[in-house]
This record gives sequence, structure tokens and C-alpha cells, in this order.
Amino acid sequence: METKDVILNLRTGKGLSQDELAEKVFVTRQAVSRWETGETTPNTETLKLLSNFFGVSINTLLGSPRKLICQCCGMPMEDDLIGRNRDGSLNEDYCKWCYADGAFTYSSADDLIEVCVKHMASEQFPAEAAREYMKNLLPTLGYWKERGAAVDGETEKLKKDLIGEFNALGIAGLPKVEKLYALVGQYVNLAYPLPSGDSAAFLDDEKTYFGCQLEGENGRCFGVIGNADFLLVSRYGKDGEDPELILFKKR
Repeated sequence: METKDVILNLRTGKGLSQDELAEKVFVTRQAVSRWETGETTPNTETLKLLSNFFGVSINTLLGSPRKLICQCCGMPMEDDLIGRNRDGSLNEDYCKWCYADGAFTYSSADDLIEVCVKHMASEQFPAEAAREYMKNLLPTLGYWKERGAAVDGETEKLKKDLIGEFNALGIAGLPKVEKLYALVGQYVNLAYPLPSGDSAAFLDDEKTYFGCQLEGENGRCFGVIGNADFLLVSRYGKDGEDPELILFKKR
């Protein structure tokens, strides 16, 4: 799809007139008309405004001339998987598991590889083969080329603080928390039953959190999830039963 068609579809999909879109990105109606006829394309700054307004990548606005690959983990990316800068704009170099709110969530290649292997391994692609693949892939990606295993101090301090707070909770049966990994809301946004009979989900699909799953006793698991605002501990069994919210505490 060409840029002119992309912009037309995005505008009409939001039910906006050319005048209304022009007002949103500080251009004239004639400019929008020229984009949609293919006479001109938006300049770099206007593409950024359009990207933020529509919530799509500049790559998408330009008709997807590139295949976006996360330069930290190597995962192919669609727009809904792209990480965000601190100002909320999309960063087309990284996925939202590896980069969130302007900070990198992994500073250790070994930690990243272990998380990736869990999701990649299968009967046709054993864990050791997946691990070897990731060990060969990471050095070719921009993040590891430029930063190596450089530590993002803010992120690492948050992880360390969260681990300390989880371990200080004193919840019966909760194993000691040793490591936390980046988690995206849609993968951990479980709905917890409340005493009223309603249920509530505490996590936002658009955000990245830190957490892990820990094996408890009697076939039960504990999930720990946190960020700068809260700690959450849940407990559930391995037979698909509903999760039980043990703790939700603001930090």
C-alpha cells in the first residue's frame, strides 16, 4: 500500500475530514489533499506527528518499505509490538518487551536468551538449538553491537528494588524471587475475581512490567509482577483454574 492510501485509510477510519486531520498535525487541508492524491508526501517532522496521532509507525505510513526487526532480540515487529520512547512515541528499532518508556528492559544477553528460548523451543526446534541460534543472532543486532552488555542503571535499580520488596512480603509458600523479566500487559493481564463477584484486570496492554512465575508447593504457582507504582502477587494451579489475587500493593 502506498503512503497516499495509508493516510486516506487512517483518516477515514477515524471519521475525520481533511480539515480535521490538518488541524491535528498543523498543516493545511490542501497539504492533506496532496498527500492523499500522491502529489506529495509528509516531511519528517509531520510523519512523526502522524505516527503519534494514529499510533502507527512511520514505516507503516510510508507503505512498509522495511521489515522491522527488534535490534535487541531479533523479533519481527508489527506496529502493536513496537516499543515506546519516554514521550510515548514509537521507537521502530525495538519491541516493547525489550524497550519501554525510554528504557531498555534487558542488560544481560544471557537473561534475554533464556526468556526467548522458553518461547522458541519446540519438538522440532529443541531448546539447545534455540539457545545456539540466539547466541549467534544477538551479536549481529544493533543494541548488542553498540552497547554490549551495558547496564541501564535506572532499569536495573528498579528490578533490584522490586526483588527486595517481593522477598520482604513474607507471603506463605512464595519462593524467593531471584530474577525478574520484562512482561507485556497482554500476556499477564489476567482478570482476578473480587469478593463482589466482579473481576478486575490490573495491567495495561500498552505497558511493560517486570515479573516472573515461581513454582510453589502442591502443584501451585506464584506470579509476581511489579513496576514503579505497584506490586502484585497471584497464585494459581496448573490445571487452568482461575488465578487468585494474593496481594496488590501500591509502592
